[in-house]
Amino acid sequence: MIDPSKLIAGASEVYGAAEMERQFGKLVPVPKERVVEGPEGFSVDLGDRKLEMWDAPGHAQHHFVVFDHGTRGIFTGDTFGLCYRELDNASGPFIFPTTTPVQFDPPALHASVRRMTAARPERLFFTHFGAVAGADTIQRLGAELERRIDGHVAVALRAKDAPDRHAAITAGVEEQLVAELRQHGTRLTHDELLDLFGGDIELNAQGLRVWLAKQASAPKS
Repeated sequence: MIDPSKLIAGASEVYGAAEMERQFGKLVPVPKERVVEGPEGFSVDLGDRKLEMWDAPGHAQHHFVVFDHGTRGIFTGDTFGLCYRELDNASGPFIFPTTTPVQFDPPALHASVRRMTAARPERLFFTHFGAVAGADTIQRLGAELERRIDGHVAVALRAKDAPDRHAAITAGVEEQLVAELRQHGTRLTHDELLDLFGGDIELNAQGLRVWLAKQASAPKS
């Protein structure tokens, strides 16, 4: 926040400079004296409630979530995935992971999701989008999110030897999400689903491709 140059460079690499400018405009630094560092367990006392910061890597190393003691709710950032309200139906909300580049880490993401569900929150506040309530609903969503994280990883591993790895991963992620939405009972058409996802499938595929490349280059123990 004090020096957003790395953030700008990383996001521009993902979105492209023109799209970055269109979506977010010009990012300006925050004066250093206005920034309070919030490490793991740091809390903010607002009088009638306390906000507690939890380190929550997996989607990205810098991610944290905020536990609101007043509502027993968690502000999830991107760590607890994406939850589009258009996919809500009689089966409840539908959730899926965001694996955008470049720091997707499946074991860390599983651990972060389990930490949140283990706290038995009564609400989740999603950056993308809205909120869900109910302890049982949240436990179900956590289990489904973990299963879909594993599904994304399996898609990437199946594509590791494909001639066009990125195309294979993209097609696999699309197939996985559409199939699970059919099981969820969605009535949206295939094209409507792709319009709703926007660039999510492409970004998830990019992140999985980067993760797969890192696995290939990691030293063997």
